[in-house]
Amino acid sequence: MNSQTMAAQITRGDGFIAALDQSGGSTPGALRLYGIPDTAYTDEAKMFTFMHEMRVRIMTSPAFTGAQVLAAILFENTMDGQANGMPVPAFLWERGVVPFLKVDKGLEAEKDGVSLMKPMPELDVLLARAVTLGIFGTKMRSTINLPSQEGIAAVVKQQFEVAAQIAGHGLMPIIEPEVLIKSPDKAGAEAILRAEILKQLDALPDGRQVMLKLTIPATADFYRELTQHERVARVVALSGGYSRTEACRRLAANHGMIASFSRALTEGLQHSMSDAAFDAALASSIAEIYQASTKKSDKGRYDPPGQPLYSI
Repeated sequence: MNSQTMAAQITRGDGFIAALDQSGGSTPGALRLYGIPDTAYTDEAKMFTFMHEMRVRIMTSPAFTGAQVLAAILFENTMDGQANGMPVPAFLWERGVVPFLKVDKGLEAEKDGVSLMKPMPELDVLLARAVTLGIFGTKMRSTINLPSQEGIAAVVKQQFEVAAQIAGHGLMPIIEPEVLIKSPDKAGAEAILRAEILKQLDALPDGRQVMLKLTIPATADFYRELTQHERVARVVALSGGYSRTEACRRLAANHGMIASFSRALTEGLQHSMSDAAFDAALASSIAEIYQASTKKSDKGRYDPPGQPLYSI
């Protein structure tokens, strides 16, 4: 796998990043939305088998190629799995999709309005294995609920410290300090977050870059300064619980941000669908997210494919 070609695609390519990294806590909900009830499995192993089958169905669909999907973020089990008889990272890159890996182990209990990441004592071992499998970068998530200066500073500090460890393995870190969309003061939290990220970016050594995965801000283009920072390879947006239409509507008003959607990407996909119906639904989803990622409007308006224009 050519890391320089991957880097060029990630930093300059037109498209978006698919988040296929649901972990143990979010997997049952994702399977329910896909039409597989909790009663369909009796243990975690079977649950993850269903989840892997869903991800493989997405990855092998004709529309899932580097033409619109720049990269995919994988859960560890998916990275270790197979697609069409090939290791998943190699299969993705054969289709022109850059493989990333989710590395965090979940969240601590909320304190000071935020949830830090749990310790990752085996991170170096995981990163070394990811490199051998052709993974280009990683993603790790914290959450922010309240506009707490101390709490948000701690989140950002932890994210950049772990990012330095990841960069030491030659991998591109995606830093994800998610501001919850139900925060009672989302805009206030975003203001503190932007300032703290800028402090950490300015302190990075020469030549070091990170990617940022952020909640779509309450004010359009609020993160424009981050998208233009020399230490930022790309800023991507999480859907955060918004519907696909709403997430795309908001994203289209933010220049320099592309999608990295999970639930919004798979919205409407059902286990019971025929392959033709599944592929058509996924292609429609990919087209909508691609357009919101690449076609921006100075007037803050978004025109979903095949639908009338409306204001944001």
